[in-house]
Amino acid sequence: MYPRELDLSGALRERSLFLFGPRQTGKTTLLRTRYPKAVFYNLLEADTFRDLSARPEMIRRRLQGTETLVVIDEIQRLPSLLSEVQVMLERNPRLRFVLTGSSARSLRRGGTNLLGGRARVARLFPLVSAELAGEGLDRRLGAGSLPAIYDSGSPQEDLKAYVGTYLQEEIRAEGLVRSIETFSRFLDVAALSNGKLLNFTEVGSDAGVPPRTVREHFQLLVDTLVGTLVEPWKTKKKRKPVAAAKFYFFDVGVANHLTRRRVVERGSPEYGEALEHLVFLELEAYLSYRRLDLPLNFWRTHAGFEVDFVVGEEVGIEVKAAERIHERAFKGLRALNEEARLRKKIVVSLERQPWRSPDGIEVLGVEEFLRRLWGNQIIRGLKRAS
Repeated sequence: MYPRELDLSGALRERSLFLFGPRQTGKTTLLRTRYPKAVFYNLLEADTFRDLSARPEMIRRRLQGTETLVVIDEIQRLPSLLSEVQVMLERNPRLRFVLTGSSARSLRRGGTNLLGGRARVARLFPLVSAELAGEGLDRRLGAGSLPAIYDSGSPQEDLKAYVGTYLQEEIRAEGLVRSIETFSRFLDVAALSNGKLLNFTEVGSDAGVPPRTVREHFQLLVDTLVGTLVEPWKTKKKRKPVAAAKFYFFDVGVANHLTRRRVVERGSPEYGEALEHLVFLELEAYLSYRRLDLPLNFWRTHAGFEVDFVVGEEVGIEVKAAERIHERAFKGLRALNEEARLRKKIVVSLERQPWRSPDGIEVLGVEEFLRRLWGNQIIRGLKRAS
């Protein structure tokens, strides 16, 4: 049991909620812990699914006159229930639903309008540093941050089962691809591209599929919340940025498993890649949980200047898995500052003590950076999403 950073109470005071997140991020545990008196319908239970799929109107009859919270788990398994939910919300404005799922893809594919704006959308991520009291960094860089796997005595076996379950339940069961074997090959190659500039032609060549199919498969990973496409920050001044996007899987452990990384040791190139990946995931979760309507990009130019992450146009973050940071690590941030006039310029590192360069670049150890991030000291005072 972990204290999760996602705040649901504020949204539920105003309207119902879709809660999306990859499998095993803890959606059901979170809801049962915070709302033990809620009415739960779990569509993974065979009898519940059978009853409601045969007679979806039964849920409306059972809940008539109810004003308690109602949770429907895995709503994408039975999109027809949304029509009944919408009728109930129209008749009883005090009723609240939380509808969970691993993605909205199948709902939208079926023509569902996600209750016509009567429900907000929230997302639950794997565990973040604030939920772990800043502990377990190296463990997360190897096994990832899915709660059950983070706590497991055999994380590699559990990751193997998790990836297999994803292929079985998210891909094969929904018929999202023609060949699960071809998609599995693509997934292995996609993992090798994690955190790197995407080249659809090269990925397709290695996976044995056309570039168009590669694009579709990456979009499938995004739609099912298995990964995020990160677009380059487009400068309007003198340095021409690259046009290709980057892709990050939703969990470091899943990416490690797909690339056959069993151990990620300090000092290795793999450790640096995993650290950058983890910082991205923390930033993504922070912006989502705090409902900050800010883009998260990277910056790279054809001339070789690069900054790992740009938040809005105000914060530039470079990640270096080094215990001592030298002057050359500041080159990208200084160049970006000429383009964007950054409010904060940060190098996230393995340094033990924070320090600042004469021109205002902060060097922070990763634990200190994450503590400040979740303490609202890195990104603050900015407009929230509605």
